[in-house]
Amino acid sequence: MNSKFSVGARLERLPIASFHRYVIWILAFAFFFELGDINTLSYTAPAIEKNWNLSIDEIGTITSATFLGMFLGAAIIGYVSDKIGRKKSLISTVLVYSVFSLLNAFATNMTTLFITRLVTGFGLAAMTVVGITYISEVFPAKKRGTYQGLIMTVGLCGIPVTAYVARFLIPVTPWAWRLVYVWGALGFICAILAIRMKESPRWYENQGRFDKADQVMCAIEEEISKEKGALPTPTEEIVPSVSGRSYGALFSRRYIGRTIVLLILWILQTLGFYGFMSWVPTLLVAHGFSLVHSLAWSSAMSIGAVPGAFIAYLVSDRIDRKWLVVMFGFLISVCGLLYGLTFNTTMIVVFGFLVAMFIQTFAPLLYAYTPELYPTEIRNSGSGLVYGVGRLANVFGPMIVVFFFNDYGYKSVFVYIAATWIILALVTAFFGPRTKGRTLEVINPVHESLEA
Repeated sequence: MNSKFSVGARLERLPIASFHRYVIWILAFAFFFELGDINTLSYTAPAIEKNWNLSIDEIGTITSATFLGMFLGAAIIGYVSDKIGRKKSLISTVLVYSVFSLLNAFATNMTTLFITRLVTGFGLAAMTVVGITYISEVFPAKKRGTYQGLIMTVGLCGIPVTAYVARFLIPVTPWAWRLVYVWGALGFICAILAIRMKESPRWYENQGRFDKADQVMCAIEEEISKEKGALPTPTEEIVPSVSGRSYGALFSRRYIGRTIVLLILWILQTLGFYGFMSWVPTLLVAHGFSLVHSLAWSSAMSIGAVPGAFIAYLVSDRIDRKWLVVMFGFLISVCGLLYGLTFNTTMIVVFGFLVAMFIQTFAPLLYAYTPELYPTEIRNSGSGLVYGVGRLANVFGPMIVVFFFNDYGYKSVFVYIAATWIILALVTAFFGPRTKGRTLEVINPVHESLEA
């Protein structure tokens, strides 16, 4: 490389500028449609159930297809992106979830919807894994959590916006639920805009392509220096991470503990998150509330997602993410339990709003925390594995919800959901590593022994 400093050292001393802002907006709107699309089935399920005369068990089967696809997408893209790069992977995955979101609108029966939701889930999860990794690699350590929170603040607007799109479209006509999926297909615009993004220079460096890494870094530095003036000299040399670890390193003595902790966190987070958010409209209808009231209340609750992510933006880099994960895990558990124990309309909306808000404070924290715990050459593989297995767990999540609802009643579902968040918080408190303000190369030093 032309510079005596590594990519990590050069990135760490950069001020936030137009380069970062372009990344923020592209990823924010990619997450906007991705997060909206994850939730489209929960909003359209009551209408599909009614129009196709499906049972709650059959709706659960279709929901499971999305999460099976998410597992496959996360597991595969993690490995692929570590090989071909972040930019190409990001563009490809956005296109996949956009195209298949559109195809959901043309499903004619349960089988075709199962297939289209499976492939949509593949693209949704794959895009998430690539996106959170890219953020961790191009933002400085003291800001990566903050800007993950900002990206998610904008991205999570996709949930209430999609909820209200569903709220106003679905009651119009029996087939109007299909238009909700057409809305989700607009994510393809982000793939076009992402062409102007730069490949992660950390990924180039890790591949041993030092000239390309230096070329990208020089372009970034020149762009920022024109905007901000002369850049400071890096204050410390950070040893570059050159690829030497393979997928199997995720299970080495050095990383097996982190992998197990993250697997537990993602499994419990997925079961707790989707157990609540995906089933609220359907459970309210099953409990005797009207479809219109169910959609109206769930739409109002979903607004909490936006201030929730903004809270993450404010606190993510002020307190170690480990302890923030613990704190918000407990808050979600308490509010979710109170939601399930009340039948007062006002309290349903209030506690539902708080659960939605705190869940979406939690999500950016976990998105930032996960890729920090792995080195560059297995960062996407590790993030993809734990995220994917978490989503795979929700293949069984709907079955668990249906089991509790059918055998033990409405309230038992929320006791189960609360338990997932309490256990998650305890595991993080006792076994989660700290990451606050530490560069990726310091958290994962290149010279360490895998058997250490």
